Amino acid sequence: MLSNIFTGIFDTTTTSVISVSQFVLCIAISLLMGGFLAWVYTFRSQYTASFVVTLAMLPAVVCIVIMMVNGNVGAGVAVAGAFSLVRFRSVPGSAKEIGTIFLAMAAGLISGMGYLGFAVLFTVIMGVVMLTLNILGVGTHRKETGEKTLKITIPEDLNYGTAFDDVFEKYTDKCDVVSVKTSNLGSLYKLTYHLEMKDVSQEKSFLDELRCRNGNLEISIARQEVNINEL
Repeated sequence: MLSNIFTGIFDTTTTSVISVSQFVLCIAISLLMGGFLAWVYTFRSQYTASFVVTLAMLPAVVCIVIMMVNGNVGAGVAVAGAFSLVRFRSVPGSAKEIGTIFLAMAAGLISGMGYLGFAVLFTVIMGVVMLTLNILGVGTHRKETGEKTLKITIPEDLNYGTAFDDVFEKYTDKCDVVSVKTSNLGSLYKLTYHLEMKDVSQEKSFLDELRCRNGNLEISIARQEVNINEL
């Protein structure tokens, strides 16, 4: 009687039936691979809890879908189309996040096909590669702490094109104006710069000299944010 619970209503003698033990084994292996990939992804990386949980469960979800397809080519095409419509993130992810999602899906697909050994081997190899790249810091911008976004307010009678040239030359390696906006009925200008400090420890001296030039109006400086929406 219990065996009938796990029998599909469309099963026939020509259809291969997955046993309960095989089903549980594939899901357990997939969850272990997902947990391993989630741990590797979080190692020395910025992450969100929701993405890590999704990454841990994704191989098992893909594994279940592939097992239920059970070799049906038409169903396989439908599943591929369904996955192409799924939005894993509410906003566009970084190239690393997208690549990790595909990695987890590939591991679940191999597991769902029944090649558990290949699935584990693939996950371990790719996990070690990702871990090594994280440890070595490949792709990390070494001067990230020196890249700043400067916002400064100046009076309308101050020529912002040349007013700070000597200060920027003294304290920065690179400085670009990214936006200019008027405020207070045109009596003030608000400028935004992207710059790279020569020495981060000289930040206070840099701001003090700017304050002397802009009449002690508002100045703010912050770490330049990387646009994660770009690949």
